[in-house]
Amino acid sequence: MNTEQLNKVQNDDGFIAALDQSGGSTPKALRLYGVEEGEYSGDEQMFDLVHAMRSRIVKSPSFNGDRILGAILFEMTMDREVNGKPTAQFLWDEKRVVPFLKVDKGLADEVNGAQIMKPMPQLDELLDRAVAAGIFGTKMRSVIKLANADGVKAVVEQQFEVGKHIVAKGLVPIIEPEVDINSPEKAQAEVLLKAGLLEHLNALGADQKVMLKLTLPETDNFYRECIEHPNCVRVVALSGGYSREEANARLGRNNGMIASFSRALSEGLSAKQSEAEFDKTLDSSIQSIFDASKT
Repeated sequence: MNTEQLNKVQNDDGFIAALDQSGGSTPKALRLYGVEEGEYSGDEQMFDLVHAMRSRIVKSPSFNGDRILGAILFEMTMDREVNGKPTAQFLWDEKRVVPFLKVDKGLADEVNGAQIMKPMPQLDELLDRAVAAGIFGTKMRSVIKLANADGVKAVVEQQFEVGKHIVAKGLVPIIEPEVDINSPEKAQAEVLLKAGLLEHLNALGADQKVMLKLTLPETDNFYRECIEHPNCVRVVALSGGYSREEANARLGRNNGMIASFSRALSEGLSAKQSEAEFDKTLDSSIQSIFDASKT
């Protein structure tokens, strides 16, 4: 593990940029960016366009380690280059932004009001490639929709089981058990989730470090015990469908929690903008999320 990167992620002001929209959400991400589905044909062109969008974001002068601690990459982004350098290397060498990799393969069908992750048979091979590419940590997402004790337990157990496997490879996993913001039982689900998280955090060895990526809670500072836990490097928040304004407002009320926004980060960016317009829009977006993360 890179101790300089660990120190930055653990102690510096800033937030994590999530640039890891996968195949299913890519057309939507491109549409929001002003590229309609009729403007490309086939997956290859689609992924070229989304890589161009991500490259444009990370190459922007406003995207750097002064305000951004890390960036979460999609596997295909890790395998590609920015300005002739492998993406993870470009992020750290040129921008001082710590690279993370999304490793999950999507969600299984809902059982007991929750969706665990699909099996990841190639995980070991992917983690080895990530280590070789200079990746610092990983991210994997599950979803909790109802306050069902069995469903929440299944999500947390799987996340920590895979998380410990990732730790053993020398990487820092971001454990992401998202609570659906539209859940009719959101607050109750968060109570169950926090209890499960603390139980599993307490069972880790002193050298087993993880991060948590959590939905902005209904009760302000609800995850304080997780933030202060010695095994938890950082607790980051997902925007989860809230607008950037709403996500920033909620984040600002949760001390010590920092952002890891995807859609809320790229809100307002367009393929049709000039470089100056694009950079100005991104700069104000980054500043607003940075300010909300500093509380």
